[in-house]
Amino acid sequence: QVQLQESGGDTVQTGGSLRLSCVAPGYSARSGCMGWTRQAPGKQREGVAVFHTVDGGTSYADSVNGRFVVSEDKAMDRLYLQMNNLKPEDTAMYSCAEFYDFGGACDVTDFMNWGQGTQVTVSS
Repeated sequence: QVQLQESGGDTVQTGGSLRLSCVAPGYSARSGCMGWTRQAPGKQREGVAVFHTVDGGTSYADSVNGRFVVSEDKAMDRLYLQMNNLKPEDTAMYSCAEFYDFGGACDVTDFMNWGQGTQVTVSS
């Protein structure tokens, strides 16, 4: 199980951008799926973005596709989530996460372990 620590959350206005960062020691040495989830008050946790650590293939939730980009820095064992054109409905606690690896394929809805998170608030 990878230990995860997120940072970068803030309050921004609608249309603004944020870049979240996650330290995930040791993840780059393993083959698997890593990415980001979020949970808004009163709602279930949902997967936002996922990538495979070997082939780099990505997948996004429909609600963020075209606005969010997941990336990594293997040398630093860091994951990033660039969030653009933010909307009030993006307000949530964002956590980086491990996802299940289905023989080299990643599903953005199948996460299994996540960090404590960093708060993102988008004001209208």
